[in-house]
Amino acid sequence: MSGTLQGKTLFITGASRGIGLAIARRAARDGANVAIAAKSAVPNPKLPGTIHTAAAEIEAAGGKALALKVDIREEAEVQAAVAQTVERFGGIDILVNNASAIWLAGTAGTPMKRFDLMHQVNTRGTFMTTQACLPHLKKAANPHVLMLSPPLNMKPRWFQAHTAYTIAKYGMSMCVLGMSAEFARDGIAVNALWPKTVIATAAIAMLGGMVRPENCRTPEIVADAAHRILTRPAREFSGRFCIDEDVLREAGVGDFAKYAVEPGAQLLPDFFLDPD
Repeated sequence: MSGTLQGKTLFITGASRGIGLAIARRAARDGANVAIAAKSAVPNPKLPGTIHTAAAEIEAAGGKALALKVDIREEAEVQAAVAQTVERFGGIDILVNNASAIWLAGTAGTPMKRFDLMHQVNTRGTFMTTQACLPHLKKAANPHVLMLSPPLNMKPRWFQAHTAYTIAKYGMSMCVLGMSAEFARDGIAVNALWPKTVIATAAIAMLGGMVRPENCRTPEIVADAAHRILTRPAREFSGRFCIDEDVLREAGVGDFAKYAVEPGAQLLPDFFLDPD
């Protein structure tokens, strides 16, 4: 059915909260099946949401959920989660590589364990999960891979304050660059999606008070944009670095006030996007 994800199976990493969960809920409203591949299986007082609370929200929204405890750094866990998803739902139509680690510090202030974590989760995790889903995506009717990663902006200003994070995040975007061309013959779309403004999620706590929630938008704007991308014909829309607001404007959306945490408040532009 055009314009809907009804009956589609999505495998979403890091979907226990934030943007990943919002994308899952939006798909669930169509009647999609969603595999929640995330690390949070027990409640954490510092971070809201687990794979089980996410599954409950997806079911309540009208979808079918599969809660999978997965450390995206562990190859065997990723492969097992993909296999369980296929066993439960019969295949995988869409992969959303949303899981990400962030550490905003300069070279001297970045312990190697933080450097390794970001590269293992962001770049390696994205590559590995896509590799694991690939045989199933090849069998899907309209297969999509979506990375929650930015356009490749190579200006030094986007590296100088957090070189390690930028390299790790751009690794996800470079997967888009390469895989969109690599998988074109198979008809698998590979795109990136990034918010125009900072999004109010648990991750903004990592910004050390630089960002207040009232200057952010909610994850729903990213979810609505993702929905627009994931319902497009895969063979006609691939290799794009999309910005959430631009995707929705192209679809005819003109009023973005509903996405603001505090309507009327000044919005902060997200990393990696120049003013022009």
